[in-house]
Parts: sequence; C-alpha cells; structure tokens
Amino acid sequence: MPARTEGKNQRVVASGVTTAQAVAFAANGLEGRYAIALYDLAAEQRQLDTVLDEGGALARLIDESAPLRTVLEDRRLDILVSRKAVLAVLEAQGFGQILRNFVGVVADNRRLPVLRRILGALDALAVARRGEVVAEVSSAVALTPEQRAQLQVRLAEAGYSRINIRERVDSTLLGGLVVRVGAKLYDASLKTRLFRLHYAMKGAA
Repeated sequence: MPARTEGKNQRVVASGVTTAQAVAFAANGLEGRYAIALYDLAAEQRQLDTVLDEGGALARLIDESAPLRTVLEDRRLDILVSRKAVLAVLEAQGFGQILRNFVGVVADNRRLPVLRRILGALDALAVARRGEVVAEVSSAVALTPEQRAQLQVRLAEAGYSRINIRERVDSTLLGGLVVRVGAKLYDASLKTRLFRLHYAMKGAA
C-alpha cells in the first residue's frame, strides 16, 4: 500500500448514501463520469475505503512528481510507453489492483492527461455522498496534533461538527493559518496581517 502521511481527520471515507444532488455535481464532465465508474466499481468490490485512500495518495504523488506529470501530460509520447511507465510507477508504489486496472483503462482511452482531475472528481464525489463539509487549511508549517485538535473544536463551535480537514503547507504564509470552508474564508496568516499593517501605516503617514 502507498505510504500515508496524513492523520485520520484528513482521510475521506465515503458511505453508500447517495443523493441526486451529489451525483449530479460529481458527474459534471468527463472527469466526473470516470470518477463515478471507479467509485461504483470499488463499492461493488467492497474496496471503497481502500480505493479512495489510494486515489488521494496517487493525486499527491502526481502533484509532487514533475517527471510523472510529464509522462501523463505529454501527448507526444507513445500511448503504450506512457501506459507502461505509469503502471510501473503504481506497482512500485504498492497501489492495488483495482486502481491499477482503472488507470490502465484511462490510458487505453488516451485520457492520462486528465487523470489528476479524475482523482479530484473522485474525492469530490466521496465527500458529497458522505454529506461532509470540507475545511481547506493552509499553514506555514505542518499543524501539530494539538493545533489540529484546537482547530476542530473551533470549527465545531462555528457549527461545523461534521467536517473533513484538508491540510496544506504553504511557506509563503510565513505563519498563522488560512481556513476556507465553502465560500467562507478566514485568513489569519502572518503574510496577510503584515500586508494590512503596511497599508495601515501608509494611510497614517
């Protein structure tokens, strides 16, 4: 199995509960149709939690690996070469048979350039079917367990008791947090505070 770096509260586990609104949202476009096909197959094989976990791990691997993105996105490469190279990476990283077979189908259909978006649609589908709210949290350094627990308490106090926290490290923030829940944004980063201080001092000059 691929290495996991996130905590429990970052893991998306989908239930079998489906709403028409969730399906319509996730099925928007080619990526959504592929995502639904993989989701339903994994559920049928009783491997849904595993496939969702692996889908997230593969998305992170694509984000972090420029050579892998090149293989996926360069349409000049022979499809058989790209397919073989990507599946070799998946096997070496310990991804399961269902996900490897799915990526093989994506390659056969010449859709490797949109694989990352398909994985994003899969994640969105899982969240929608579970009925969760996602909080996207950016911080200058990785949160400690204590900070994560405090954040969950504050979000619960704000009415978000059933929430899934997604964490991302962004060193440009310098310090503090940026939390986005749907359309709502709470920016307590040091970068933003310094920016506001700069303009306040200009106004006072």
